Amino acid sequence: MMVEITEEKQAYLASFKNSEADWSRNGGSWALDMRKDAMSRFEELGFPTTRHEEWKYTNVTPVKKIPFKLSDRTPPKDGARVDRAALSRFDLGSFQCATAVFIDGHFSSELSSLDGFPENVTIQSTNTALESGEAVLRENLGKHASYNDHSFVALNTALMQDGLFINVPAGTVVETPVRLLFVSTGPEEPRMAHPRNLFVVGENAQICVVEDYCQLGEGERLYFNNIVTEFSIDRNAVVDHYKLERESLNAFHIASLVIHQKDQSHFCSHNVSLGGSLVRNDILAVLDGEHIESTLNGLIIASGTQLLDNHTRIVHAKPNCNSWEVYKGILDDKSHGVFNGKIYVAQDAQKTDAKQTNQSLLLSDTASMNAKPELEIYADDVRCTHGATIGQLDADALFYLRSRGLDTETAKHLLVYAFASDVLTSIRQEALRAEIQKMLFSKLPQEQGLEGLV
Repeated sequence: MMVEITEEKQAYLASFKNSEADWSRNGGSWALDMRKDAMSRFEELGFPTTRHEEWKYTNVTPVKKIPFKLSDRTPPKDGARVDRAALSRFDLGSFQCATAVFIDGHFSSELSSLDGFPENVTIQSTNTALESGEAVLRENLGKHASYNDHSFVALNTALMQDGLFINVPAGTVVETPVRLLFVSTGPEEPRMAHPRNLFVVGENAQICVVEDYCQLGEGERLYFNNIVTEFSIDRNAVVDHYKLERESLNAFHIASLVIHQKDQSHFCSHNVSLGGSLVRNDILAVLDGEHIESTLNGLIIASGTQLLDNHTRIVHAKPNCNSWEVYKGILDDKSHGVFNGKIYVAQDAQKTDAKQTNQSLLLSDTASMNAKPELEIYADDVRCTHGATIGQLDADALFYLRSRGLDTETAKHLLVYAFASDVLTSIRQEALRAEIQKMLFSKLPQEQGLEGLV
């Protein structure tokens, strides 16, 4: 089949060609065939358009029109200075965790603090694991995050640079949460990064992972982050996952999170999106065993002309599993939100219990939300519910708060906070929950007066 090499693809093909020689010279050459295959697939697929059903409301033309170049390990002269003092602005208060720091997509051992883990736990940058041919990485990388039908996963697989790889052996409890801090310096020349994270969690093991994406430097800078994160979770393992997206308001952030669970495992994820010009989160959870519990929660807060899109798919492949999902959106000005959530129940997945809720709050007449909850069920003994609501602040509740002495703006912001609280209160890490609450307050004009009321 003849593949058309469009102008939009040229920059990405050039980046691949420029890096191919380096990949073939080091230990990472074992992955070169996979990279080539993924790049070929990206050439065939191209960028999705609004004619694709899954991208109907999310136009990626702004991404493909800009000739992004791969970020390199040497900080650009026009990039922001990065040191521990500069990173302190991203501290998460009293939340204690080990931190792996990535500058423009590349791991920085000097700025990271990854001490205190059990000796049998492997934790290293993805680039290091690729070059050393780490056996567990080779067995699991790309096993569940397929690039056959997803352009951006194909692009990430072809151009993956760095990220974090963790292998938690069976029976090991990692008590210290692990934070991945991805800092973009946003140089004047548009740059892109393709982080690749892989977490392999053994039988009866436990871990808590926090992904944190932010920008360092003055102004709202233009850059593109294309991320793939994979979790392979064995029997009876427990994983807590949190993602904070607080990128530049001019940044493009496209991410795929893929979770594969085995019998009796527990996975819980909270996804909070605050920044970015165009943000897309694709989440796939495959419940490939019995008596599994999986929770996907999310919150978007958008203003200006932001476009924040969450697509989730939960696959119940085996019987006797539970899944819960709550996604909420708060949209102001001319911002646009998208939610598409599908629960798929296979024919053999009897006794499935699945609940999906999507609620959106529009704070202006020009904000918009497209919601599409879906159930696809082939079993006959299940309990599945789904629903979506889109509305504005309740006038009666607003009147009640006004009658108790609050001014109109404070009353509105209190109702907005109450709307978001369902997602926030389900965060088990108390110190992290407090920091995310502060981030929510910072998006509201009267944050100081509001903090004293909740």
